[in-house]
Amino acid sequence: MARNIAVETLREMPVNKQHIELAERKCIGHPDSIADGIAEAISRALSRSYLDECGAVLHHNTDQGEVVAGESLPKFGGGVVTRPMYILLTGRATKFYDGATIPTDSIAVEAARNYLRNTLEFLNMEHDVIVDCRMGVGSSDLRDVFKACSDNSRPHANDTSFGVGHAPFSDLERTILAVSEHLDNVYRPKHPVIGTDVKIMGLRQGDDITLTLCVPMIDRFCSSMDDYIEAVRKVTEEARAVASAQSSRKVAVQVNTGDNYKSESSIFLTVTGTSAEMGDDGSVGRGNRANGLITPHRPMSMEATSGKNPINHIGKIYNLLATDLATKCTREVEGIDDLYVRLLSQIGKPIDKPLVASVQYVSESGIDEMRAAKEIEAIIDDGLENITSITERVIQGELKTF
Repeated sequence: MARNIAVETLREMPVNKQHIELAERKCIGHPDSIADGIAEAISRALSRSYLDECGAVLHHNTDQGEVVAGESLPKFGGGVVTRPMYILLTGRATKFYDGATIPTDSIAVEAARNYLRNTLEFLNMEHDVIVDCRMGVGSSDLRDVFKACSDNSRPHANDTSFGVGHAPFSDLERTILAVSEHLDNVYRPKHPVIGTDVKIMGLRQGDDITLTLCVPMIDRFCSSMDDYIEAVRKVTEEARAVASAQSSRKVAVQVNTGDNYKSESSIFLTVTGTSAEMGDDGSVGRGNRANGLITPHRPMSMEATSGKNPINHIGKIYNLLATDLATKCTREVEGIDDLYVRLLSQIGKPIDKPLVASVQYVSESGIDEMRAAKEIEAIIDDGLENITSITERVIQGELKTF
């Protein structure tokens, strides 16, 4: 049966040329991103364990975690966490298989603690955090749908839901991602004063880009207010340099605009580098979408991508695949300014045959629409034919979910 792939042209101005554009990223130490990261780390750990012990990935969904903030007393030279963060691991997992018991809770706790250790370098794992696992067993109807995956060449969708992706990224979107990547992988290793709970809010108004960053400073590396102010100045200059290299537009960067230098308690000073230590909670799915951004000028799915099983959970697979396909279409089909992919499933149906695969694109170059539609349809059809590659890439950690 042929797949239902619909391609149409939109008559609108590309986002990159509209007068106003907003976009945001919550970086890896933001409480919502911590929750996403833990959920995804647990799903990958369970998937690998299931493969090793059972020869197949068993039913699980770990996309319902919570980060409950602790309390702290940061101070120049080094403060203390006075009440630990509380990490609640919930969701569902298969705990028994073929007469054997699978230690899913232990796997989940270990994965969560390893993720925290790698993400929050200055978090004291013995005193600053409590990890509590309350995972249950999945409902019988969803487990039955999942079980059908092992009996056919293609998994069956666990839900009637949709995934959304877009490409190419606008100047603003690319700039935000570039600044985030640079701070995490280049700047912080050399300047450990900045924590991981960075939030980047971007505004483009005409040809002017303004980035507002919230950047936590770690108190043990700041002996005085002067040290703190200097750290803010340096990260501002660094972010501005990176942002300016991404776009020919005028770029302004402001960091920690809520600071009041007259009071040590009114600056973004932390013990561990995250606001989760002192008042900000986090939830899976409340932060970045699967492409790493929050983009109010683009269509988005409200599904939490992190933690969902990578075999047949549409909330994960279709969001990742839609983004992948949108990127491939704009790379291989000339003349497209904006392109959107929406994939809609029906519960119990093969995931490679969505109810509809909708592609809408914007082009201002007068391209041959019949040729473009044919090329796009071929790319979408091929991506759906090879949809199980998404599963493999997720388990190996090759695809980011937030």
